[in-house]
Amino acid sequence: MLNEFKNFIAKGNVMDMAVGIIIGAAFTAIVSSLVGDLINPIIGLIIGGIDFSNMYVVLSGDVPAGTGLAAARESGAAVFAYGSFIMAVLNFLIIAFVVFMLVKMVNRVKDAAIKKEEAVPGAPAGPTQEELLVDIRDLLKAQR
Repeated sequence: MLNEFKNFIAKGNVMDMAVGIIIGAAFTAIVSSLVGDLINPIIGLIIGGIDFSNMYVVLSGDVPAGTGLAAARESGAAVFAYGSFIMAVLNFLIIAFVVFMLVKMVNRVKDAAIKKEEAVPGAPAGPTQEELLVDIRDLLKAQR
């Protein structure tokens, strides 16, 4: 069982996946900061300073008006936090767009590398096996 586990871990796909997950976690932190620290304030400025994260509706319980979402939850009230959902959707859309742009950029780099390889002339192709056999046959005929 230990040997099977070693073989499983040693496979290239598992290591690639592990690296991808680690980079993905770091990337998530960067995108979360991008959304929370840069994009949300701009959106809030455009729509008049509205903070989505504290938008909610009290379903049951007693919450004073103007109380933040965290305080409303701590009071034990059942809240419908639609603002948090809006922020999650915005985060997803931004992450999806950034990943799309990264994939697009990587594909451009790959295409450029392929075109560069095609542009470099390779060594001249020698005669095929059939051409060599025809030449040998013709030489043998000429010697008779």
